[in-house]
Amino acid sequence: MFYFIFIWAPTAFITLMLIITTYNFFTIRRPRQTDKSISQKVSILIPMRNEQHNAQDSVSSALSQKLLPKLEIIVRDDQSTDKTLSILQQFSDNRLSVQTGNLLPSGWLGKPYAMAELANAAQGEYLIFLDADVRLTPNAVADSISLLEELNLDYLSPYPRQLVGDWLSGLVQPLLQWSWFSTLPIRGNERSLRRSIVVANGQFFIVRRSAYFAVAGHSSIRSEVIDDLELARLLRRNGYRGSVVDGSSIATCLMYENFNQLLEGYLKSQWRAFGSISGAIFAILFLTLTSIAPAVLAISGNIWAAVATFGIIITRLLAAWKTRSIAWSSFLHPLSISIWIFIIISSLVLKQRGKLFWRGRPI
Repeated sequence: MFYFIFIWAPTAFITLMLIITTYNFFTIRRPRQTDKSISQKVSILIPMRNEQHNAQDSVSSALSQKLLPKLEIIVRDDQSTDKTLSILQQFSDNRLSVQTGNLLPSGWLGKPYAMAELANAAQGEYLIFLDADVRLTPNAVADSISLLEELNLDYLSPYPRQLVGDWLSGLVQPLLQWSWFSTLPIRGNERSLRRSIVVANGQFFIVRRSAYFAVAGHSSIRSEVIDDLELARLLRRNGYRGSVVDGSSIATCLMYENFNQLLEGYLKSQWRAFGSISGAIFAILFLTLTSIAPAVLAISGNIWAAVATFGIIITRLLAAWKTRSIAWSSFLHPLSISIWIFIIISSLVLKQRGKLFWRGRPI
């Protein structure tokens, strides 16, 4: 029984993960540079709350987009208490407009409300939801829309290259893309309507206007802390298809400048990341069996555990190579997973105690 639980079962799971990772490595799509102009109106929508360190570069990146003759950019200052609004007001471009946020209505979380208000003000046939910490190459939006049109999808989520601010963040942040790159066959998932296997990233999310408003957009997920996944699930539930693609060549994102920021950001959402408490417990057990137990047994001299540990490290290296992420922390994978499990448990506890906040607002 010991060998089955701690050796053979983890080895079987890791073998499957290695197969899926290899499949994704060779098949995941990337937007190609096509130099194709997008004739429809495009709306880039950026919510900001206390983003004075991102505001200048974020808007400049959006304004630099090419091949979009009918471009509008709407930025919403969500009651910032820093210099975000004053920085935004320094721009002078007729493609850019700035909203100022009002009081948060009951039942809404801050970001979904900001996104809903931005979408309501937008006129584009394509809505581009963009986080303030994302930087785009000049053809990023046009090339991504071209891919969406080529595949005849309703939404597309180009996953930016994830940057880190310090070495501790480098232990955890690469797990974000590895978690889906090693468990879901993305190319085969493109046209699926199954909500349980959806992948999306709200850092850079493109959706057809018709699909977004047909499902009532963020109004339908107003209290969801992981709004990107829930929006994708909502779209799939109503028959709209889409996919995540590798956007590491067209976009970058520095979510957190240091580990303290990363910890605060992850704590706010990990309680919900796996759907329920039972889902979180399953994830913790799975991560322990596939990423920690084999390493511990390998140290004690078990050859099969060593092989399994090597296999899980290979999945990390392949994911990092393809998504242009950090590779060095792959060799410290058990430590990375231990930190992640600690964050998941802490998030669950803090949520149960009503002590989760994000940028001054309760979660």
